[in-house]
Amino acid sequence: MTPGVYRGLTGIAAPFIDLYLARRRARGKEHAARFAERQGKPGRARPAGPLVWVHAASIGESLSVLPLVAAMLDERPDLHVLLTTGTVTSAAILEDRLPARAFHQFVPVDRVPWVRAFLDHWRPDLAVWVESEFWPNLLTETQARAVPMVLVNGRMSDNSFAGWQRWPGLIRPLLAGFSLCLAQTGEEARRLAALGASEARDAGNLKYAADPPPADPAALARLEDLLGDRPRWLAASTHEGEEEQVAAAHRALAQGHGDVLTILVPRHATRGDAIAGLLCAGGLNVARRSEGAAPDRDTQIYLADTMGELGLFYRVVDVAFVGKSLVPRGGQNPIEPAQLGCAILHGPDMGNFRAVAAELAAAGATETVADGAALAAAVARLLA
Repeated sequence: MTPGVYRGLTGIAAPFIDLYLARRRARGKEHAARFAERQGKPGRARPAGPLVWVHAASIGESLSVLPLVAAMLDERPDLHVLLTTGTVTSAAILEDRLPARAFHQFVPVDRVPWVRAFLDHWRPDLAVWVESEFWPNLLTETQARAVPMVLVNGRMSDNSFAGWQRWPGLIRPLLAGFSLCLAQTGEEARRLAALGASEARDAGNLKYAADPPPADPAALARLEDLLGDRPRWLAASTHEGEEEQVAAAHRALAQGHGDVLTILVPRHATRGDAIAGLLCAGGLNVARRSEGAAPDRDTQIYLADTMGELGLFYRVVDVAFVGKSLVPRGGQNPIEPAQLGCAILHGPDMGNFRAVAAELAAAGATETVADGAALAAAVARLLA
């Protein structure tokens, strides 16, 4: 596989890509009013003067790069920053967090006509890619226009490294197009170099520079008043297959802490209906934040199926479980609960944050739990 072969395949596959996108729109995974942006059509005019284009895949990557965006804007008063992502949730959260002279657009789907339309309109002076989302057509078309490219917070997991090694003809020219690759760790810098990056350096994890997730002061005061001195813990950023284990942990905890409250924040708020159904079918009393319900003394699980409020819930607990780790998915960001003073629990798979998890474990800030029973035991010990 080479970039040219990939380009040809995406051209042949155009009808199937259209069908796939139509299904995503039907499931609410695309922004209906802004879908044209995914086809390379701009949602606004290009501002005059120099423009830096920053591409981040979704929420975690885009939030981690915000300090860099702010620093660039401070350094250059004439600069504007275009930040692209591919998910509806990231767009909603960024709407309130981007500084002046920075704005969001959806990244075009990786079809050559859409990529060219995007680049024709925005004409970036510099392209900054975050972490590891390498879209071949988008990268090669940017290279063809001689736009300097930098990879920041570069990440190359075990699985990604093994996968890309099977496609050297594709990844090598893509990485060679970056003027500089700044990796999260020395190991990831070595992997990027082995795959074709000409200049790869260990710059540390950009997520350490990110501000803690924010919380609305009025909402925080209301929630703290509602919870009072009730014992509680948080299951944050959970994924499918983890809510059952959180529910089991709650039942076990309730045997020793009858009034314990479990706050459950799924990674994807759109799963709220399914999670509520699962919990209620298990006989648990659930209050859903998306429906305006507040936890009372009878509430066992407070399902916070809303977007952009994780900082609120980290602030009202002392114990937090970080999801995507009891299932083999690589874990979510443990830096945020650490910033806000939580004791952190996570499952065995923290491959997406291996170096961070190791540093936190060495500092005694985290504990690994294998399943719902171990989770319940660890929460009970910490609450006591």
